[in-house]
Amino acid sequence: MAVSFKWPWQDCFPTFLTLQPNVDTRVKQLAAWCSLVLSICRLHKQYSVTVMEAQESLLFNNVKLQWKLPVESIQIIVEELRKKGNVEWLDKNKSSFLIMCQEARRMGETHPMGVTQWVSRSGQNNSVFTLYELTNGEDTEGEELHGLDETTPLRALRARQQENKAEIISISDGQGVKFF
Repeated sequence: MAVSFKWPWQDCFPTFLTLQPNVDTRVKQLAAWCSLVLSICRLHKQYSVTVMEAQESLLFNNVKLQWKLPVESIQIIVEELRKKGNVEWLDKNKSSFLIMCQEARRMGETHPMGVTQWVSRSGQNNSVFTLYELTNGEDTEGEELHGLDETTPLRALRARQQENKAEIISISDGQGVKFF
């Protein structure tokens, strides 16, 4: 089933592509950008991104207007997402980041991609899975977590481990998880 996406009206509004100096306007603009980034990443299941990749993407590069958002502006938007608990910088230079559509704790618990929901629905309590099986295995086909890179569900699983609902374990193929 193909998912359609309707770009917000701001996308064709040139001032949306330049961070505004007025504090009130900027707050609204950053909120709109944050919502758009999360929607696009969720739609394309793209959660690990570099700033340079982001700048070249349709998200920050409006071909119609022939305008790219500057790297500094992208970093401000990503930092705003970090403050909200939706991003983790992956390096000290702030050149790559991990998008989490919800905080890791909530992602593992309530998000449709939530691993815990899948475990309960499929009767997989007390089962052990590799991260690869969770994100690419036949058992998860049709689930939102299917097709993700392993980094994203690992964040959710760490939160579940802290709540004693799962245990991340080392296995011969890398990392796995046992659900309780």
